[in-house]
Amino acid sequence: MFARFDRMAKAFSRIGKDIAIAVKQNGPLPENNPRLRMCIQNAKGVNMPKDRIDAAIKRASSKEEKDFQEVIYEGYAPHGVPIVVECATDNPTRTVANIRLHFSKNGGAMGNSGSVAFMFERKGVFKFEPDKLNLDEAELDLIDAGAEDIEIGEEEIVVYTKFSEFGHMQKFLESAGLEAKSTELQYIPTTTKELAEAEQDEVLKLVEVLESDDDVQNVYHNLA
Repeated sequence: MFARFDRMAKAFSRIGKDIAIAVKQNGPLPENNPRLRMCIQNAKGVNMPKDRIDAAIKRASSKEEKDFQEVIYEGYAPHGVPIVVECATDNPTRTVANIRLHFSKNGGAMGNSGSVAFMFERKGVFKFEPDKLNLDEAELDLIDAGAEDIEIGEEEIVVYTKFSEFGHMQKFLESAGLEAKSTELQYIPTTTKELAEAEQDEVLKLVEVLESDDDVQNVYHNLA
């Protein structure tokens, strides 16, 4: 139960920062701000209460609210597993020091910009509840809108697009009235790495420590 609450708190915090960045960039009106509409949609997807969403938008609109910068850090976990760390921070000096410490204390090493990013491709990732998306009707339209790959699972359907087609897919979904439970740009590894279970645990320990940092939004790796 406590682990679930921790995940929920982290998700709410992450979306709150996304909302702050979106509002600072393009204002507090969702109808004029596609990124804010995406944030609100993602907030609903993790069951963030409406009053908390509204409070985050209001807070982001005030001059007292901190300005968050989006920063990417790269490095290697134990056993040479590449890691990309997305952060949103009001103090990059603090954040880079903390991220470097997390890497060094957990058997990894922080790298320079570009040192591992070439092993990943930035893609649009749209997740749907299976009962909210009829693929028999929508599949061809999704492909026309930029879908590069569609994964069908029992709990969700995931549609991937190239980075350049992300906005096109967003516009199509809005015009077609199709509601994704989450919409994100993610770093997807171009290849994956197989490790023994004990080695995997070492990598995942670093990932867990990074994800628990308040400034970290997302952590990506290529562990199979």
